[in-house]
Amino acid sequence: MTQTITNYTLYLADNALILGQRNAAWCGHGPVLEQDIAITNISLDLIGQARSFYQYAAELTGNGATEDSLAYLRTEREFKNVLLAEQPNGDWAQTILRQFFFSTYQLYLYQALVNHTDTRIAAIAEKSLKEVSYHLRWSSEWVIRLGDGTEESNRRLHKALEALWCYTGELFMPADFEAAIDLIALKNNWTAKVKTILEEATLIVPENVFMHSGGKTGNHTEQMGFILAELQYMQRAYPDSEW
Repeated sequence: MTQTITNYTLYLADNALILGQRNAAWCGHGPVLEQDIAITNISLDLIGQARSFYQYAAELTGNGATEDSLAYLRTEREFKNVLLAEQPNGDWAQTILRQFFFSTYQLYLYQALVNHTDTRIAAIAEKSLKEVSYHLRWSSEWVIRLGDGTEESNRRLHKALEALWCYTGELFMPADFEAAIDLIALKNNWTAKVKTILEEATLIVPENVFMHSGGKTGNHTEQMGFILAELQYMQRAYPDSEW
């Protein structure tokens, strides 16, 4: 049971860390100053969530584990984040759509986790809900703005949809550490919200698309190696550094 909780806590932490790392690359490069600040703050929120989960996972792991060692010294195969989180930023449309898909998932997931039997996980989820609600509102507005905007913005968002949709199915493919989560209800809520926003954005939900998976069990895309090479460089070059 303890190992299941540890793995699930790492899963939650890894998702937040990797997506936060991806979004952080926009700092100083956003389309306008206000949105540059917004995406950077979302990165900070996600990394803050990751820290809370890593701290708990370190306590569960023992043997001298710390939030730093779990974030910076594990190999690619030891990370449990979904493939969606590690996908490239691409252009602004792709970054926005990736965030929308993930924030929708996080919102309904954290709402469910508030009632988790593990009180520490429940507390972190409850504390994070306000942040995630903002992430979803912000990304939803951008999806609609781009999809129902100009011909060019719609084209870019449609391209992003084609690139990312095949990674959304993994969110609801159960791993052995997710036994306590009702993934069917989670998928139904996610699908209803996503369909509503995409319709407002004048986009159609893709059908009969092969869904990639493997992230939850450590089988990642080639992107993951590049992310960790950048993320973990300082810790590996200067051992025992702290956040």
